[in-house]
Amino acid sequence: MIKLLLWLILFVISWPVALLALILYPFIWLIMLPFRLIGITVKAAFEFLKAIITLPYRIIKRI
Repeated sequence: MIKLLLWLILFVISWPVALLALILYPFIWLIMLPFRLIGITVKAAFEFLKAIITLPYRIIKRI
């Protein structure tokens, strides 16, 4: 909803730039997609390492 409102404001201010943004948005999204996937993978790897490192503490805490 906010993206739509921002686009409408941009359309009122400068309609050629708004139309260009509307056309380029899918291409920018496609370019950014691999970086998002890499970010998700790196975050998952760090969460896995954190789980392995804190496993002994969690086991001892339950005893």
